[in-house]
Amino acid sequence: MNMRERALASYGDVKVTTGVAGADNIQLIQMLFDGLIESLATAKGHIERGSINEKSKSLARAGRIVVGLQGALDFDKGGDIARNLNDLYSYVTRRLFHVNAHNDLEALQEVHNLMNEIRGAWQVVPSLVPPSARTFAPN
Repeated sequence: MNMRERALASYGDVKVTTGVAGADNIQLIQMLFDGLIESLATAKGHIERGSINEKSKSLARAGRIVVGLQGALDFDKGGDIARNLNDLYSYVTRRLFHVNAHNDLEALQEVHNLMNEIRGAWQVVPSLVPPSARTFAPN
């Protein structure tokens, strides 16, 4: 499965399909981050209300998105940035497991802040990358 298909599959996990087929790489990554941030916020609400099953579903969805983002990394072209993001995504995955096991709102906020910061960086990328360079190449 190529990177675009993996990312599309992860995005499909958040049950949002409008515009995905026509999205370029950057738009797709931005949509994944939007879905991730939404899932984290939803999980927070479920923890605060004591809706444990729903919290677990939201965190599982967030975890699938993180795994999708991690799977889309290109270590050949991305070099140190890809390796650093890989480490960050691994850390975030571990923290999500911790949040799920302990209903730890502080850890959830940490993950939210980290992912929101990366999301913000992706909002700048369209101005740095020409449209012709925004498509996934098959693996």
